[in-house]
Amino acid sequence: MRAIFAAVLLIGLGIAGFAVYMAQNYIKELDRQAEMARKNAPPAVDLVDGFIVAREMKFGEKLAIKDVRRVKWPKAAVVDGMFTDAEVLFPDGDNQQRVILRTMEKGEVLIAAKLTEPGQEAGIRSRLKEGERAFTIKVDVTSGVSGLLRPGDRVDVYWTGRADNDRSGRGDFTKLIQPNVKLIAVDQSVNEEMKGGGIARTVTVAVTSEEVPSLNFAQSSGRLSLSLVGAGDDTVAEVIEVDQKSLLGLQEEAQPVAREIVQVAPERVCTIKNRKAGQVIEIPIPCTN
Repeated sequence: MRAIFAAVLLIGLGIAGFAVYMAQNYIKELDRQAEMARKNAPPAVDLVDGFIVAREMKFGEKLAIKDVRRVKWPKAAVVDGMFTDAEVLFPDGDNQQRVILRTMEKGEVLIAAKLTEPGQEAGIRSRLKEGERAFTIKVDVTSGVSGLLRPGDRVDVYWTGRADNDRSGRGDFTKLIQPNVKLIAVDQSVNEEMKGGGIARTVTVAVTSEEVPSLNFAQSSGRLSLSLVGAGDDTVAEVIEVDQKSLLGLQEEAQPVAREIVQVAPERVCTIKNRKAGQVIEIPIPCTN
């Protein structure tokens, strides 16, 4: 009986030892796999707070706290002007709300370019950066690109007229006076999503205070026309000037050269007269004065 008990005990101890051995191997294998996973795992992504709109919002709507959701955003993918601090987005809560400047879809991230300053309306002042001034240009169906202009577009401004006291006789000419100017309003609208079809009577551009007198004088002394710059085109047009002769390829007529007529005084000859055998003979002598 004791022999049977001892045999069972030995068998149990053997099974237990084998189980412990297998468990240790299994744990080691799990640790090895975990270590490999840690080595092969991508680096941890740094996250920052971001804010998105909780619903679709259109131009002119006021942004309230209830319209915003806080999300985690990859730090490496932060967009320029993106709000990461609620105190910056709503410095005075809902007392001074921002206004939407462009239509935003649900879940779209909030950036400064799409909102006004707190308490500011969506007017022309919200489109002017520091140091910029608004200047209005009169346009018609031809000078205003047939009513295809929208706030946010960029245009080149051309002047056509005749220079005062121009003695060259070339007449009217056209010159590029202001390239790549940003439109901030068409007639009375600053909405970049305005519907087309109408012919604008005025457009308002954002320029520096130094450029305002130039545009004002150009508008009063000649005719301004606009040329639409393509989207994404960052090139700056060179100074361009065209008159009738250069347009038609006419050559300048050579002006006759006035020749100065110099009168050459006749050479002075001095003589003395001598009578000889009834004849008068003139003998040349050096002139004394």
